[in-house]
Parts: sequence; structure tokens; C-alpha cells
Amino acid sequence: MQICDLDGLGLHYRDEGDSNGAPVVFANSLGTDLRLWDKVVPLLPKGLRLIRYDKRGHGLSDCPAGPYSMGALVRDAERLMDALKVKDAVFVGLSIGGLIAQGLAVKRLDLVRGLVLSNTAAKIGTAEMWATRIDAVKRTGIEPMADGVLERWFAKPFRETAEFTAWRNMLIRQPVEGYAGCCAAISGTDFYTPTASLTLPTLAIAGSEDGSTPPDLVRETADLIKGSRFHLIRGAGHLPCVEKPEEYATVLTRFLKEIGHV
Repeated sequence: MQICDLDGLGLHYRDEGDSNGAPVVFANSLGTDLRLWDKVVPLLPKGLRLIRYDKRGHGLSDCPAGPYSMGALVRDAERLMDALKVKDAVFVGLSIGGLIAQGLAVKRLDLVRGLVLSNTAAKIGTAEMWATRIDAVKRTGIEPMADGVLERWFAKPFRETAEFTAWRNMLIRQPVEGYAGCCAAISGTDFYTPTASLTLPTLAIAGSEDGSTPPDLVRETADLIKGSRFHLIRGAGHLPCVEKPEEYATVLTRFLKEIGHV
């Protein structure tokens, strides 16, 4: 296990592949840890440096008191990449990870040369929706709302598999403080204007059955960035890297090759 000390905040990460290769950094969704990418990483081309991490309040990273700001989450990613001496990475962000990706690209273009915005948007949900979610989580925990979340995460066929149980367990075992803290960060984020200023190569990925960030919302965000690409993964929900890892890896690899990253 690798922990990066960011001035007292311990961030759990994995640094795999070729240490001298072109870097790809992955940021997870709300309620998941870095195992989100377990099926995709082995399918990517050899020679890449593959870095993934647990954002604050998730997985094996520290869980400081919330609420968190999106600025803090972006700063965590920035400081981790600086600590690992990573520049010119392709940053793959899913859901809240996609918000972190957008914020990081606006702030530090020296760190990011390409974006993959997966199942995300420039703005996700409403302040009222997130306030209701935060209140419910703090009162009764994550488990009572888990079934509704998981219906948005996964298409029905996947919810009938044995593996689905593991993802449910991952969700309900995240720290309440970390989950609520990240909900607050999403609630306060509207990146429409800054994201529209970006010009770097961008791939947007959506799942046809995504109940959290529907395809039209993902496409709308992709359209903010001139020259962006959009790919719809049919039969997948909010986490297509879990349900359709082969297609996800194929699309990601094609993008990496198109922009000369591999």
C-alpha cells in the first residue's frame, strides 16, 4: 500500500506500469475506491504509467472532517501529482472524478495534456438535491439509500450478478463523513464557464443506462470543449468501466493513440 502525505492528509494511491511511461491518472466516483479501475487497467497498452488514488474521505485515504470543497479535492490531485513528479498526464475522471479533472485542467495545464470525462458533467444535480442527500446520510447512514444509488450505477442485468454484492458493500462501507463531505463539494460546483475555456484533447464517455449523469448531460459538457470526442457505451450505467471494461479500455486506448500518448 502506498500513502502520500500531503501536509498531514494521507492519500492512498497505486502507481503501476512503466515508471518511465506516459502517465494516466484515474479519479473515482462518489462512494467508490480505486478498485473501480481494476478491470480496465490490465487491458491498457503496455508502457504506460498508471496512477489511481482514493480521494479524501474514501477507501484507505484519510477522512478529515467535512464538508469538503471542490477546490480542496482538486488541490489533493494536484499535490499528489506534484509529489509523484507527474506532468503531461491524461486524467481520467468518473463522476466527481470528472469534476476534479475539469478543475485540475483549468488550474494546472502543465499537469494535464488530455482529459477523459466519464459519466460526469460541468454541473451535477442541484444544491437542494445534494442537501437532501447529505441530511439523509448523516441521519441514517449510507445503507438505507444504497439501493436507489445502485439502480443509477448499474443496469439491471449487472445487478443480478454475484459481483454486484461486492459493489454494494463498497458503497455502504465508505465513511459517512467522507461521503457527505464529497456530496457538499459536488453541490457547490458549477464548471460551465471554466470548462468552456478548455482547448485540450478530450474524450467524454457515457453509459446508456446511467441514472446519475445521463448521456445527454455528458454530451452537453463535452460540447463545451472544442474538438472533444463523445462515446456512448450501450447497456451500461454510471460505472461502465465495471460493467463493460473491454469496451471502456478499447475506447480509452484509441483516444490515447489518437493524441499520441501511447
